[in-house]
Formats: sequence, C-alpha cells, structure tokens
Amino acid sequence: MTFVESVLWWLLLALLILSLIVFVGFYLRGAFRDRINYKVKHAPKPDDPQFPLILASITNSFITNGIITDFWNEASAIQQARLDAISEAKVSIDFETFFMTPGKRADDFAAALAERASAGVEIRLVVDHYGTKDISKQYWRRLRGAGVKVSFFNSFKWRAPLDYAGRTHRKLLLIDGKFGLVGGAGISDLWDGVEKGDDTQPWLDVEMRLEGEIIAILEGVFSQHWTFGDGTADFSQVKFQAFKSAEDKSNDKGQEQEQHLMLVVPGANPRIRFSPIQSFKYNSIICARKRIWLASPYFLPDQNSIDLLVAAKQDGVDVRILTTSARSDKKLVYYASYEHYDKLLQGDVEIYEFQPSMTHAKLLLIDDIWATTGSANFDPRSFIHNEELDICTAQPKLVAGIKATFEQGFAQSERVTYAQWKKRSLIKHRVLGNVVDFFERQL
Repeated sequence: MTFVESVLWWLLLALLILSLIVFVGFYLRGAFRDRINYKVKHAPKPDDPQFPLILASITNSFITNGIITDFWNEASAIQQARLDAISEAKVSIDFETFFMTPGKRADDFAAALAERASAGVEIRLVVDHYGTKDISKQYWRRLRGAGVKVSFFNSFKWRAPLDYAGRTHRKLLLIDGKFGLVGGAGISDLWDGVEKGDDTQPWLDVEMRLEGEIIAILEGVFSQHWTFGDGTADFSQVKFQAFKSAEDKSNDKGQEQEQHLMLVVPGANPRIRFSPIQSFKYNSIICARKRIWLASPYFLPDQNSIDLLVAAKQDGVDVRILTTSARSDKKLVYYASYEHYDKLLQGDVEIYEFQPSMTHAKLLLIDDIWATTGSANFDPRSFIHNEELDICTAQPKLVAGIKATFEQGFAQSERVTYAQWKKRSLIKHRVLGNVVDFFERQL
C-alpha cells in the first residue's frame, strides 16, 4: 500500500467513525422520533370569544390583561427606548437577553445600568452564556463592580454537555415592577448596520412597551431563569405595584386606560416533542380565515407548517411570508431557508425577501385581529431548543403597528417567484442548504 493510499484509508476510517458518533448522538437525542402533526377540526375563528382561551389552553400560554403603551419598529428607536426605560428606574431593573457584542450599544447599555446602580437601584441581568461569548470578562467585572448582579444562562457543564444546545433567546426588560419592554433585538451594533460590509442599513425589528397585570406574569417568567442561576426570586415589588395599581384604578374615576386580554407564550426547551411556541404558531395559522402574515428572519418551516400555509392559501386566506434576503447575518441558514420555498411557491404562498438590510422582526398577524411578536423565529431552534417569549393580543395599537411594519417590509422587499427558485445554486442552496437544515434541527 502506497503512502497516499494509506492516508486515504485512514481518512476514510476517521470519517466513518465520526459519522457513527454523529449518528448515535443524534439518535440518542431523539432526532428520528415521530413529530406532532397539527390538525384541528372545527377550529375557532379569530373573532370567536373563545379563540384566545382555546389557543392558550392548547399551547400552555398564560392568560392575563395589560396594555401596550408604545410600539417601535426602528432599530435606533428601540435602543433609545431601552435606555430611556432604564433611566426611569427607581427600585429595580430586570433584563434578559440572548445576543450581545462589543460596541457602542453595549457600552451605552452598561453606562446606563451603572448609573442606576449607583443610585441604589437593584439590577439583575440574565444573559445567555453562548450569545454573549464575544463580550469581555472585563465588561462583566465593571458591571458587577458597579453593583449589577449578572447570571449567565446555561453555561457549559461537562456533566451534561448536550444541554448546552439550549439557549435563552428571550428579550425582556422590566422596570420597577411597573412596566416592561418585549421584543426581538439584541444589544449589538449589528442593528445599526455598521458591522457587515454587505449590510449597511439599520435592521428591521420591533419592540413594545407593556403595563398592567401582565407585568406580574413577566416577572415570573424572568424569575424562572434567574433562579436557574442560583439567584433568589423576589416578587415584593411586583406585588406592591399590582395592589397599588388596583387601588389607584378604583380611585381614578375612569381615567385609567382600559386593559386588553393578552397571551404570554413563554416557550421552553421541550424535552419530548411538544413545543408551546410551535403549537401556538401552528394553531394560530389553522384558525385564520382571512389573513396570515408571517415574518421571521430565519424561516425554516417543516412539512406540517408548509401544508398548513398552502391549505390556508387554497381556502382563500391571504398568506404572505416576510423574511431576510441574502443579506442575512447567517448566510448558511438563508440557503437552508431558500430550499423550503418550493411547495410554498407552487401553492401560491407569497414570499418576500427584505432588501435594504437584515430583517430581524418576528411577527404574526391573523385576520387583522390578533397580533403576535416577541423573540421566537419560525425555525426548529426556536421551536425545539430555545427558551422564548412571545406576546399575543388583539389590542388595536399592536395590531396596527405590526400591520404597518409588514406593509413597510413588503414595500421594501422582492417577491420570490418559482422561476427564480428553480435557478437556485447547486452548491449553496441544494447542497449546503440541506446539510445546514439537518443540523439546524438537531443542534
């Protein structure tokens, strides 16, 4: 056997061993288990009074009340809204996020927190261990030195290495137990379009400001992960504000703004098959009668959701998808996403790729009645692996804001045609796209 033949033999053996390890690993993780197919008979209409109750009960969502007092769909406005909210804090700041990178946004965020900490405000941060890996240890030392409490979500542990795949993808800011901000944006200059050569415009994203009873629910959602990091849950401020708000409401002679029914969907990393976030989105689609407008930067539908969207279109529902173009910050995921367009396009589902920059908004509009936004993408990672947080309500302010964001997005997008799709790249889309799609569903 020649030297070259010997090297090739050993390479082949190594490849076979690696393939076996990967297969066994995925097999043990349940990669090949049967999946739930969502099918519903006599689905309630979105304008049915029972619709939110039924949807909440089959998706493990919380039913509560609240009011959206502001809504933003510009990257710079979202950053400023967070800094303004932090500056208002008198007692407490609770913040949870997935993604942070070094830069002006992270520095401004730290400065705002340090200033409030110096004023005696109790500050607790839950940040994802993987999503904030680019932030230096010095950054966290400075914050802790200023009195900020920091907990890293799901740091790597050798006792359960596969658990590291689970991330917190939630974006939640709570101030004094009085109001909160929920959305999808990270703390990164990427949102300003200054870090990538092919993406120089601000990203499209949304954020909303909430008040009312929902804040107590959101404090509980935050405390789930704060407790995971060996922290202590503390609801004293929330209870005080909740009772105070009830007392004020009885004395305000009708000046209090009306609260609206809201669903809080705190998607959790499911151990066996059931995913609250996936169930919520799929069942919302099933119930639509007039419109399904869906936005996700990472759009990786499975066959079940493709069938549901095509069936809705065939029933006369206006079905449109708003997603990212090749300017995606994750090019390989974009190639995988593109591979899923086939049956959707053949079924006349309209797919729009946002052109100016990255779209990072996660939106769902059902019949111009129910609007949902938050942190969850329409992809396996959000459905299966991540801790997520979505809010759904029929409050006109959010419905109008999300509808306007969709219209803005569609106007700045290119609609993909089936003829275009058939000309896709062999290597990028058909080969790399399918490989990435497989691993995205497992890792």
